[in-house]
Amino acid sequence: MTAILAQAEGFFRDRGTGDGSCVERNGFCPSWIADNLDRYVGRPLLEHVELVVVSVTAGFAIAFALALLARRRRWLAAPIGQVTAVLYTIPSIAAFFLLLPFTGRGFLTAVIALTAYTLVILFRNIMTGLDNVPAEARDAGLGMGLTPRQLLWRVELPLAVPEIMAGLRIATTTTVGLATLAFFAGAGGLGETIYADLRFKSNVVMAGGVAVLLAVLADALLLGIQRLSTPWTRAVAR
Repeated sequence: MTAILAQAEGFFRDRGTGDGSCVERNGFCPSWIADNLDRYVGRPLLEHVELVVVSVTAGFAIAFALALLARRRRWLAAPIGQVTAVLYTIPSIAAFFLLLPFTGRGFLTAVIALTAYTLVILFRNIMTGLDNVPAEARDAGLGMGLTPRQLLWRVELPLAVPEIMAGLRIATTTTVGLATLAFFAGAGGLGETIYADLRFKSNVVMAGGVAVLLAVLADALLLGIQRLSTPWTRAVAR
């Protein structure tokens, strides 16, 4: 931990060419931010985006497979839900350190922990979306001669998209926040920049602001995808 903090402090040892008095007071310095913008939108941001995309994608794939399994074997729904809920209650920093002896420091350790946190949200929303499909829609599909598999992919999943996308949006924005702690696992990201100098307001505001903006943009992107993939919901709203 000492080595991590020492390395992070070195990152901001030279604070650029902004307002000297403002920097010395560890205040909020717009000129310093303008001169050092590349420190936030470069490598740290790309690492953060990679952590979020890989973790949410892996979590969605696992949760989707578990949901389909639970649909076939209904008695598995409760145990799977309980296990994913327990994983979500483990403090993130503790999860990173618990994994270190097995996976070492780096990207893999962070992704395993972040993926585990997405499962409870994604699994529950996928199950809720499938369970909320109107019975008359299923009956209509069966009446058209669809097999159970065809019914799932052509009727149930399309109608469950709003709930599934809602879960994906929550999981993504949550992961953006949790990923700021991934630097404890040696995975970098915006968290490394935030903790580089907690006393310097410009650093904290800028790095934290980039993380918040990333969460907002990710949510907006997923909302747009949801609206494009469910045109019938817009028709009903009108």
